[in-house]
Amino acid sequence: MKKVIENGSVVLGIEFGSTRIKSVLIGPDHSPIASGSHEWENDYLNGVWTYSEEAIRRGLQASYADLKKNVMDLFGIPLRKLSAIGISAMMHGYLPFNQNMELLVPFRTWRNTMTGQAAEKLTEAFSFNMPQRWSLSHLYQAVLNDEPHVKDIRFFTTLAGWVHYWLTGKKVLGIGDASGMMPIDSEKLDFNADMIDRFDSLVADKHYPWKLRDILPEVLSAGQNAGTLTAEGALLLDPDGDLVPGCPLCPPEGDAGTGMAATNSVRPRTGNVSAGTSIFSMIVLEKMLSRVYPEIDIVTTPTGMPVGMVHCNSCSSDINAWVGLFHEFADTMGFKVSTGDIYQKLFTKAMEADRTGGGIVSFNYYAGEPVTGLSEGRPMLIRQPDAKMNLANFMRVQLYASMETLKYGMEIMNREHVAIERVYGHGGLFKTEGVAQSILAAAIHAPVTVMQTAGEGGAWGIALLADYMISRSENETLEDYLQNHVFSGMQQSTLAPVPEDEAGFDEYMRRFVACLPAQHAAVEGLA
Repeated sequence: MKKVIENGSVVLGIEFGSTRIKSVLIGPDHSPIASGSHEWENDYLNGVWTYSEEAIRRGLQASYADLKKNVMDLFGIPLRKLSAIGISAMMHGYLPFNQNMELLVPFRTWRNTMTGQAAEKLTEAFSFNMPQRWSLSHLYQAVLNDEPHVKDIRFFTTLAGWVHYWLTGKKVLGIGDASGMMPIDSEKLDFNADMIDRFDSLVADKHYPWKLRDILPEVLSAGQNAGTLTAEGALLLDPDGDLVPGCPLCPPEGDAGTGMAATNSVRPRTGNVSAGTSIFSMIVLEKMLSRVYPEIDIVTTPTGMPVGMVHCNSCSSDINAWVGLFHEFADTMGFKVSTGDIYQKLFTKAMEADRTGGGIVSFNYYAGEPVTGLSEGRPMLIRQPDAKMNLANFMRVQLYASMETLKYGMEIMNREHVAIERVYGHGGLFKTEGVAQSILAAAIHAPVTVMQTAGEGGAWGIALLADYMISRSENETLEDYLQNHVFSGMQQSTLAPVPEDEAGFDEYMRRFVACLPAQHAAVEGLA
């Protein structure tokens, strides 16, 4: 492996997640050989969820530095050369720039639910579901608010597109990430031209000095070259000056697209569920749904195929908070246990619970959930007076809460008879073997597979997309590349839904839906 690293026959993937920036280095066999990470958190400033430009730059450098250290610790050599790089990040949000590529307003992340008016008007104008977190919804809301910066916009993009620009100087975006900015034409593999025209008509009376097409990034599909690492980009990524510039970068992608790549779910009738700070399902569609559903987004694979997406803003944050409480209790009692052990013990305990949750209902709503009509969220625990309040039931309900809003949306796909042959689960929620996996299978009424790479997530996925760009044979599709070169023979486990678990989760959901008015009241009462 030393020779492989010295020759630069390695590919780097970096993904900006909600709480961690992860770097993964893969070798010729596509397996991770080293990794690095940097923990970070969003800020809530003036009513906006954001990350500062300084935090983004510092996090990028810290994650890469941690990877370099891991390479040195494992192999005793510095990391100098790369065959390719891929950048991925949380999708959506709003990053508008002026002609000097200066950010005009603080980064408005996907977590913000401040664009309801714009999303509703665009959905009506496009006859296409435009979620609040999408970049064009943010732009149009800024227009409706008469925000003074809008006239100065000369470019806007996503977080992955911005970091990619730092490294290459190219204003491009992978088609999967682009599909979270505004609708895509899957035949032309570009932004929907008719909807661009409709948007321009909507804002014509403002007389801005730009047209929408002028300020959007160029759309690229998986396999295309998206630029090369510049000398400035190499020094930004590695301030030590060890990294040699010149290697190619693949199109920057969103976390949905890298999740599809990391789980071999880019063919029709396949799908995946990514479960971390947020949770979302991605089902590759054979045909479009019969009508527009506000609960379901239509995005694309990294090659532009349509995907039905149920996106929920909150997943693991409330579980993390409760685990922190249990950890504090253990410390108070004089028991020294690791956080990882607490997660494993509590998750395992959930399998002993009453399948209905024992009369307990939990809302993990750290932010608004448009799927259930909430513009803001208030974490809540509700229980009937005769509820069976024991540890097993409590933890099972926490796991139910991490998926309840996803299940609410996925039931629409079930009613639409969307064919699903396999769904892959990935993300930190699946680290405890068999627990979240079995509950997800019950939630979506379909078998769920978890592979040995489940914990690697999107950083590995974007590394695979970068390798596909440089390694694929002529006319080899991404679907074939992943199946034949990456996932063939990979260790995996599949759990089919247990009917008793399905019935238990369904009964829990009836209580959850009945308690939605209480969540609305909490949002209004706890301003």
